[in-house]
Amino acid sequence: MAGNKNLAEDPYERLANAIILQAVTDYRVALKKIKAHPKDRKAIDEALEIERFFRSGWYSQLTGVDGEYLIKRLQDEVRQSESIRGRKNKSNRR
Repeated sequence: MAGNKNLAEDPYERLANAIILQAVTDYRVALKKIKAHPKDRKAIDEALEIERFFRSGWYSQLTGVDGEYLIKRLQDEVRQSESIRGRKNKSNRR
């Protein structure tokens, strides 16, 4: 039954997923640094470089997930997590 091999077991598929997951992690870190320090040139450059990757042909070959969609979702996620954390900290001070 070699033809029914799970895609998750395919080493190339795992490599592609690992590349994308690392880019997602790096992008989150860069966005959080920018949020804390809006003029951090290194973090801004890192975020822009990762956005170029998400919009690249190579990214499109690795996955079917739309890069623009992923960028927007990650930006929204970081924005919301920061505002939620701020609300929790304020409520703990009461």
